[in-house]
Amino acid sequence: MFGPPWKLGVVMLWTSGLAFMSGDVPTGQALLNQIATIPLASVNGRIDHLAFDGKNERLFVAALGNNTVEVVDVTRNALVKSVPGFHEPQGIAVVPDLNAFAVANGGTGTLQLLSADALQVRWTTMIGGDADNVRYDAARKQLFVAAEGGLSVVDPSSGKVTQRLAIAGHPESFQLDPAGTLVIANLPDASQVVVADRQRGVVTARWPGGSCGANYPMAIEGATQRVFVGCRRPASLAMLDMTTGRSLGSLAVVGDTDDLFYDTVRHRLYVIGGEGFVDVVSRDGDTLRLAAHVATRSGARTGLWVGDRNRLYIAVPNRSGQPAEIRVFAAGT
Repeated sequence: MFGPPWKLGVVMLWTSGLAFMSGDVPTGQALLNQIATIPLASVNGRIDHLAFDGKNERLFVAALGNNTVEVVDVTRNALVKSVPGFHEPQGIAVVPDLNAFAVANGGTGTLQLLSADALQVRWTTMIGGDADNVRYDAARKQLFVAAEGGLSVVDPSSGKVTQRLAIAGHPESFQLDPAGTLVIANLPDASQVVVADRQRGVVTARWPGGSCGANYPMAIEGATQRVFVGCRRPASLAMLDMTTGRSLGSLAVVGDTDDLFYDTVRHRLYVIGGEGFVDVVSRDGDTLRLAAHVATRSGARTGLWVGDRNRLYIAVPNRSGQPAEIRVFAAGT
């Protein structure tokens, strides 16, 4: 069961081997420094997930409320093109083998593959209601898509659905264990984490969420077999043992999180919250500490960490007369 969160003052408490520390949290410029802003002047409404194309140095942004995918050149930090014709684009993933990227449309329940250079649709496949998060398994050359009722596995070359992994409910963020065959998914409506064997196509475990409600984002760290889950009710970060689901504790963090990422070089987590902040959480073994609370803007709850570029991209929606934009941060030591 996930451990309960604590709101702390200047004290430190220990539970299940995890330290919780709070008090005067730095604003964080030394740990996360904004280096650029990329305007998305024509984008209205909610912005969902992002994907990075290292070959072409492009960032793809699923502008859900705008029904577009925004294509950004990260070398010039400039918008290349706003691609129309989508229906509530939510999840997005790059398929470098095919010089392409895949977009999940929540409105139509479809997955589309587009060429990364011409930005033309190659195929469209029906997935299911509220098609959302997308991941690409480069080793097995498979796309995984979450939708109502479970996960679908898609051959990116043909667009054919090759396998369906039935899960009661709607999986939100899910992660593929790079060292094995596990897929681990959040079920926020049930406050559960589901574990499945993607090779056999069967659910192998369900971990109850306890006090961790509305568990949307997730990150994993394969070297030490840790799963990190972002909870909205109450706003907290839970850490679990990947092999058993055992709770290793939780830490109070920014609210309304929809994306979180693990920085393997600095052993940190970046928790992006719609309350208008990114929380930088440092990790020392199984000890977590809130290291910085970096201001963004209300509603900015999605982004992307690109570790080999040392960049954190934050999607900032149009709010209160201020235009949409991508804020670019570099991580410090």
